[in-house]
Amino acid sequence: MQANTEAMMQLRIASANDAADSIRTFELVAQDGSDLPPFTPGSHVTVRAPNGLLRKYSLCNDPNDLSRYVITVKRDANGQGGSMSMVDEAKQGDILPTSLPDNAFPLVDSKAGYIFIAGGIGITPILSMIRSFGELPPAPWKLYYFTPSPETTAFLDELTSPELRKNVVIHHDCGDAAQAFDLWPVLERPSNKHIYCCGPRGLMEAVRDMAGHWNTANIHFESFVQGGAPKKDDKLFTVKLASSGQEFEVPVGKTILEVLRAGGCNVRASCESGTCGTCRTRLVEGVADHRDMVLMPEEMEHQIMVCVSRAKTDQIVIDL
Repeated sequence: MQANTEAMMQLRIASANDAADSIRTFELVAQDGSDLPPFTPGSHVTVRAPNGLLRKYSLCNDPNDLSRYVITVKRDANGQGGSMSMVDEAKQGDILPTSLPDNAFPLVDSKAGYIFIAGGIGITPILSMIRSFGELPPAPWKLYYFTPSPETTAFLDELTSPELRKNVVIHHDCGDAAQAFDLWPVLERPSNKHIYCCGPRGLMEAVRDMAGHWNTANIHFESFVQGGAPKKDDKLFTVKLASSGQEFEVPVGKTILEVLRAGGCNVRASCESGTCGTCRTRLVEGVADHRDMVLMPEEMEHQIMVCVSRAKTDQIVIDL
């Protein structure tokens, strides 16, 4: 993960509380009590967990409240250890190095309204959007929030409050795919509304497929699976830069973006999960193994998202 660690703010954990089973919410404040730098709905920060790993977390508080940043972390026992360190080790009073906010999932103005779709901890950036509306939302909105059970549902009390529950559908599938909520009636008829989806890859892919007849400019995804999910058949390949002829080997477990940056190349990127489109790069030769949520089928032959996608051929040539 790319982060300017020298520019990180040294924020204090003002509170750390359980939000649901294996989910913990942290309130971060400036040590001198001053306001924090502004952010917009959908923003995230990069924090250094107690074990030293850098991890991105969405800010879930109202952007109008700059006295604090609020992040909510799900403990992932199958991850690389960052979330476990946060949930198990980060305590009230600790100092948490935190980056300036960045936004790869911005909320756009929409008079037609919004359809929010969240799975599990994917509720966090969407909750910031909803909180930013205040008591008089600028447009109609509806939230569809999917979790295994009430015990694993963060912010359940708030989202079922009298003020919000008329706009919120919460569905528990008990971990059984056969009990998944059917979104097709929601997405069947395209409109000028904007769809915001954050959650597990399977949910986002299902939404992308069901909304394939919508205007792509109205569909927005967010994921914090850095570099995409690895696959069993991943193999080493070479990336060649068309402008300079430089070649870089991309091993299994590394992304094109990581390798290029390590080689001294300046590559623009933001989400590093294939959802924002910032790292879109022209593909000159070779066949890409696309793993993003951005490119349309007609773009895939000549474009690649270097933060997540790999190569099907032994070499690809890109115009960086």
